[in-house]
Amino acid sequence: MSRYLVNKFLYTVDRHPDLVERYREDPRGTVAWWEAEEANRLLNCVSQERSTWLAFADDEREALATHDYPRLFELGAHPFLTLTLFIALFERDHEQPLGFQLEYAQRLSGYSLPYPDITT
Repeated sequence: MSRYLVNKFLYTVDRHPDLVERYREDPRGTVAWWEAEEANRLLNCVSQERSTWLAFADDEREALATHDYPRLFELGAHPFLTLTLFIALFERDHEQPLGFQLEYAQRLSGYSLPYPDITT
């Protein structure tokens, strides 16, 4: 499992409004595209510099492709990165203020300390 790569996905997608919309509308296609084209691009470097070995594990890929943020939390994705991206994706679908944040908290309420390890 690569917590680093999952967190990198969450971080980079959240910072690009077009990618947020693409991920909302076509999560499976966006995950496949990002893994093939962006996963091995080094952060904050020119596009010619790339690594070659990074790939999602099957369970990570499936959780990302289905917007399964409780599973991402269980796998060790950083909760702040997950929350901020999923707010961008789904807050608009809730009428009440903080609607998605309340849903997020409720769906993760079954977890107790110690939380899953989020170190990378």
